Amino acid sequence: MPADTHHARITPTGNDGRCLDTAQMEKLEQSFLSWADAPLRSDTRRSRERILAIFLLIRNTGARLNEVLSLKPSDIDFKNHMVQLCKGGAKRSGPCREVEISEALSSELDKILNGPEKKSAPRGIFQVDPGHVRRKFYERAEAVGIPRELGTPDAIRRSRAVELLQNNMPIPVVQKILGHGTPNLVASYVEFSNDEMKQVARYFVDKETSRKTSARNAFFGKISRIRKGDIQSVIEILSVAGHTVVAVITNDSLSRLGLRPGAMIIAEVKAPWVTVYKSDKEPNSTAQNSFRGIVQRITRGKVASEVVVRVADGLELCSIITEESRQRIDIRENDEVWVGFNAFSVVLHVD
Repeated sequence: MPADTHHARITPTGNDGRCLDTAQMEKLEQSFLSWADAPLRSDTRRSRERILAIFLLIRNTGARLNEVLSLKPSDIDFKNHMVQLCKGGAKRSGPCREVEISEALSSELDKILNGPEKKSAPRGIFQVDPGHVRRKFYERAEAVGIPRELGTPDAIRRSRAVELLQNNMPIPVVQKILGHGTPNLVASYVEFSNDEMKQVARYFVDKETSRKTSARNAFFGKISRIRKGDIQSVIEILSVAGHTVVAVITNDSLSRLGLRPGAMIIAEVKAPWVTVYKSDKEPNSTAQNSFRGIVQRITRGKVASEVVVRVADGLELCSIITEESRQRIDIRENDEVWVGFNAFSVVLHVD
């Protein structure tokens, strides 16, 4: 797939000065948490906790301010860790969507909204003056040295979008979470149901919470075809972002995993198995999986170097090659390259 073929972009994935990076977002979150926990009077604490809840929802879901202010307590599913967001403000004249949240955030919101006694939160708990909310956002940003224009609800929403993209979440899933219209997505996107998109989003939310795994070199999609042989089977996967990935597994694994066409699956490949080719044309190789992209960054070492390539739709593939090979091929940042890997090196995971 050519490097210049991609879906409609939401926002640049780099920090262009209009967004907060993850460290700044976490710093701002700590500012809100400390501020909400400081007052001794219960009514003051309750008022601040409402602002904290609004911030946490925007920071973690990328919701619009008017979507959060129109929320009812029943829109938050604390058991299944979901929030229903609707466009159109209090009138809810626009479409609604369900957004995955982490178990930790669900628990925090439950504590804020329902209190230790677990009494039902009042229906209009989020009905706060938007101007008041913005002023408090400005104050919390400036308190930790962040320019007020980067502490607005819109800036935090943009920052969340960038954060998700930098975490390698497929663009169609980010668009779904943020409630963006997607009239020009490739046909592969419409083949994925809302439940399947939620499944991908849930993986990222859980990964982000644990911070123990990386989503690089991971393709999220559904099985489009299975070709079964005597000993091994060829699995073809259509990813959410429109990529086709080929994997070869044993028939025993096929049976054990219960794989079938249409099933959702995660395909991963380890960085040492990803090869980088510097070529204008797709290279002649035994790799069944080849993608064209742009070198985003290179981490150089004395023996080995890490090369991160962004292919179409923002997906990042990481390759680890010897530094000697990198110098010999003359791979540099912003180079157009091909990355490839063998079908036998793909590891499949079912949720």
